[in-house]
Amino acid sequence: MKARLCCLVLFGVACLSSIPLMAQQGVPNTPADISHDFDNLENIQRAYIVQGVVKTMQGDPVRGARVIAENINLSGALQTLVTNFRGEFAVQYQLGSTFVREDFIVDLKVNKKGFRDAHRIVNFGRSDKPQTIQITLRDPKEDPALISQADLVSGVAPRLKKLAASDGLSDASTKDYAKGVEQFFEKNNPDRALLSFASVVRRDPACVKCQTMLALAELESSDWDGTERDITEAVKEGRSDPKKGRAEPALVLGALESWQHHPDRAASFFAEALKFAPQDPLALQELGRSELLLQNWDVADAYLLKAIGATAGPDARLMRAEALLGKGDPEEANKEMTRYLAGRDVKKMPPRVRMDWARIRDKMKAETAYVKARTDTDEPIDYLHRTVPELKGLQPAASQEQLDSILSAVSKNVSNFFQHLPNTASLEQIHQEKLRGNGKVVDEQDQRFQYLCLTHDDAGGPGSTEFRADLAGNERWPNGLQEGYMLTLGFVSASLVFHPAYQPESTFRYLGVQRVGGRDTFVIAFAQRPAKARFTGTFESHGTAVTTLSQGLAWIDAENYQVIRLRTDLLKPLPEVGLDKKTTEIRFGEAHFKDIAEGFWLPQEVIVTVDWSGRHLRNTHQYSEFKLFNVDVKDKIGKPKEGGLTSTDSTNPKSFR
Repeated sequence: MKARLCCLVLFGVACLSSIPLMAQQGVPNTPADISHDFDNLENIQRAYIVQGVVKTMQGDPVRGARVIAENINLSGALQTLVTNFRGEFAVQYQLGSTFVREDFIVDLKVNKKGFRDAHRIVNFGRSDKPQTIQITLRDPKEDPALISQADLVSGVAPRLKKLAASDGLSDASTKDYAKGVEQFFEKNNPDRALLSFASVVRRDPACVKCQTMLALAELESSDWDGTERDITEAVKEGRSDPKKGRAEPALVLGALESWQHHPDRAASFFAEALKFAPQDPLALQELGRSELLLQNWDVADAYLLKAIGATAGPDARLMRAEALLGKGDPEEANKEMTRYLAGRDVKKMPPRVRMDWARIRDKMKAETAYVKARTDTDEPIDYLHRTVPELKGLQPAASQEQLDSILSAVSKNVSNFFQHLPNTASLEQIHQEKLRGNGKVVDEQDQRFQYLCLTHDDAGGPGSTEFRADLAGNERWPNGLQEGYMLTLGFVSASLVFHPAYQPESTFRYLGVQRVGGRDTFVIAFAQRPAKARFTGTFESHGTAVTTLSQGLAWIDAENYQVIRLRTDLLKPLPEVGLDKKTTEIRFGEAHFKDIAEGFWLPQEVIVTVDWSGRHLRNTHQYSEFKLFNVDVKDKIGKPKEGGLTSTDSTNPKSFR
């Protein structure tokens, strides 16, 4: 016993005892040594060690979490603990004869700044065998793109209010279940409700509805781990006997998966729920939501339309508007958004709704500017008959047979690049020029910066966020807007046009083979499809921003299928902002980082040329001295002051979702 008490001291835990410690009283250490003569209960004592670990949803230990442990057997017996660097905590309780015949129950409340509070009620029964309790802390805010906890509970719990023997509820459990229902629905006390439901489940473990109701009470009581455990058991029980199968357990487990940002796994559980209830509006809606997050636009639209027909809530209409926009049908998306708003002022709606509304408007403008002005949006790209010096020496392709295999190979490279690219820093040298119509330079300036690139990935696809800092490490924008120069950025993500998530948004054509820099390359022409494109650029002048779409050329190494050179042009001039021409030329090179064997093909030289409102501007960017950047950047660079000209070639796709 001394060894165990020493361990507890290392955890920094105080011990609470109703009587002196066992080592001081000489109580035997093993249950076999305890007398079973209950006529002498005053000689019986038990020690309970409550130990656990606090982790994040990602499984990382949480250091410095505050744990309040209460022994329910002893009213007011509280201990306040703090987790160590491994997220661990421990405390010992010692009970005397009065409580030997009672279950030992401990109530744990955990809080840590930056997380939601967590709660766990653990019933040890009458076993004094130590067990490790895991407590998971959730993110502080709910994701507005996912179903809320309140909507999940209100959509599922009322179905489980009344149970009968046919549901697996025994006569002995009827009173406890009724108590739980009263505490949960009428008194809004999930803590007490879950104690009643837990008693029912211990008595009737095959009652699927009972397990589901217990899981919901645990969820409302902030016990994530208990919820996950019991709802998983409910799903398993339903699978073991199809007669017991219900939609509700799979619905709840699907929601838990979605909150952990696993839309693919969530979709499988929502589909399972529909097997038991094919017209369940909540299951249809949530399956549609999962497919939406997976960007399966057509599938999402189909399920959300069914959900609306099955009287799902207004969220189904909002998500269907998003799916229609993803399908490239902004007009229908606008109609669905109008039905969702139902006369409400969009300016007073939550940020997600306002953002969706703005995206729909942007797409409708783009369709007007690009699609309706063209007779055929999928017309062949005619770079061969344009004056493009870069194509000198091209050996034209005889057919398009190789196109699919080239696109497949390059998409794998681009996907791998953004999956593994670390946060990077490099030296950026910018040469800004003002030109005459004949290309002669009339004014110029040079600047140097540290260029920082932070990568991210989400269900919508990968992207990057790029920052500049001066050589002293202070965030800043280049000078020149007030002097009539332009600012340009956003080149690392330029190759995303070939990424599997964005490739369907463009039309591609194989032009042939060309020798570039001593390498044989495949030359691919591409043009974005205005109605489908999410990976877009932005051109801003005097506070007015417009979305830009591109067509271009890519030179792909014939041996390793890396994009080594890229040229983009406007898909169409934008006279509403005076933008007649914008050409971006990027030369990629392989960069290596310390302790990483893999090389990464990053932009090394970028030239952006713009013809705008009768002015001719050119920026040249050169990148060198690549290195890893491992600092948590919290404050982003603000927008430049209005009055100048800025161009973002590869806008972060997430910002347009």
